[in-house]
Amino acid sequence: MPHISPRHDGSPRNVYRLLLFLSAFLFSTGGVAIKACSLTGWQVAGFRSGIAAGVLLVFLPEARRGWTWRTWAAGAAYAATLVSFALANKLTTAANAIYLQSTAPLYMLVLGPLVLREKVRRADLVVFAAVGAGAAMVLFSSGSRAAVSGVPAGGSAQGNLLAVLSGFAWACTLTSLRWLGRKRAEAETTANPAAAAVIAGNLIAFAACLPAALPVARVGAADAAALLYLGIFQVGLAYVFLTRSIRHVPAFEAATLLLAEPVFNPVWAWALAREAPGIGALAGGVLIVGAAFVSSVTGSRRP
Repeated sequence: MPHISPRHDGSPRNVYRLLLFLSAFLFSTGGVAIKACSLTGWQVAGFRSGIAAGVLLVFLPEARRGWTWRTWAAGAAYAATLVSFALANKLTTAANAIYLQSTAPLYMLVLGPLVLREKVRRADLVVFAAVGAGAAMVLFSSGSRAAVSGVPAGGSAQGNLLAVLSGFAWACTLTSLRWLGRKRAEAETTANPAAAAVIAGNLIAFAACLPAALPVARVGAADAAALLYLGIFQVGLAYVFLTRSIRHVPAFEAATLLLAEPVFNPVWAWALAREAPGIGALAGGVLIVGAAFVSSVTGSRRP
């Protein structure tokens, strides 16, 4: 993307806001697109990441250099996020998967002080309690009816557990990316370590899933279309938009715009797959998303 010179009317920043929202919009379609593909969770996770890695390598040239062991360490955390989220979507509802992944702030309250030496504030403890309560509501909710997609409205225990793992892995990923960002500032390099870690994560996910993904008995046209969409748009293009825009939008606005993902994700699953999550799961999701919003507000005021 060409550099856009700042102007007083604020329109360049609006372009970046739009790109950031589009990235969240594309991310939010992951649940329903994964469910639309009849391949196994391992196959979807692996092939999606393989395609995405190729897209990102083409469109993010600044991410092709400066790789270190830290790049692969952060990439491993992101790979765990990608794989566990894809597997969870095959076994539980899209709502449960995204809401439980959104519990990442729970774990970051522990990882932040340990890894980043960040202090825990009183407001953080309120967020911790709210997210924990929301997660409990999601985990112990039961749906009023089964979803048309074949997944029970309350989800499955295995799928919910994988979604919890995805939330922890996502917290590790976010912590790692912030850690890499600090190293980048210290080194004063033009390389993009965060984008490199995303590419590394997709490469690791592809390699890790391949043994379980092969052999592939049959790939229909609809399955191929779903995989291409997931790799090119839902992960690849979404991260191109994200990396191009995140630095130009204030942290609070960026975090708020990215909340579009957990809001829209279950909507697509309901509209396109007729997957109806339980009332308890929806209530827990609202609590988790609301707590994430509060965390964004208080985080923007952190000195």
